[in-house]
Amino acid sequence: MAQDHPDHSLPRTAGGRLLPLGDAAWTVEFGTAIAPSLHGRVLGFARQVEALAARGGLPAVEVVPTFRSVTIHFDPLATDGEALAARLSALAREAQAQAVDGRHWLLPVCFDEAFSPDLPALAAARGLTPEAVPGLLTGACFRVYLIGFMPGFPYMGGLPEALHMPRRATPRTRVPARSLAVAGGMCAVYPWESPGGWHLLGRTPVPLFDPAAAAPALLAAGDRVRLRAVCRDEFVELEARVAAGGFDRHCLRGEPGRG
Repeated sequence: MAQDHPDHSLPRTAGGRLLPLGDAAWTVEFGTAIAPSLHGRVLGFARQVEALAARGGLPAVEVVPTFRSVTIHFDPLATDGEALAARLSALAREAQAQAVDGRHWLLPVCFDEAFSPDLPALAAARGLTPEAVPGLLTGACFRVYLIGFMPGFPYMGGLPEALHMPRRATPRTRVPARSLAVAGGMCAVYPWESPGGWHLLGRTPVPLFDPAAAAPALLAAGDRVRLRAVCRDEFVELEARVAAGGFDRHCLRGEPGRG
């Protein structure tokens, strides 16, 4: 078991450090910023660890990449935590940023006023017309940095600076499922109804989490996402197809050059 952990900080040249997370996980931090280059290193390291674990070469139970770090969970009753730490340190020193080409998606979003209660206020605060906001969103290419907060919730970078806003001063107790929202420099979609303090700017008819699917979460870290504006009628039609089981979410896959 990993107990009384010594200092496993990585050398400064490695750009990170190794930290214990309880007695059943290690976290490898590669930096402090949210940036594509740093995230590339995170994903490259995560995929290397996953590949080793799949071949039986590393006792990892689960590998969880974030904005700037990777957490490796292991069974402390079956694993020498200190030996695993030494192995992860060596791998991290060798880790290089990789051009991880995730999947490309084109996600339909309706910006009808019923789905975008915060759009007018955000536009006014940023000196924009309400009509300009959907154009900025659909013109952006978002990068999925991680899935967190709740199953399927994507934290996406690439939000145009003109739309950067702090979280709402008073969070909502109920945010409708599939709401497109922004906060700070991030964009996201709430897969489920939940409390939330992000600004709601639209809604997609597409579920971002399907428990019955082989891969329940639609999006994954490293994916690229573009938004396609749809009218209320098309939103209703797509929503009905989803409810009837006649919607194949893989039809949302976009061309690499477009997303």
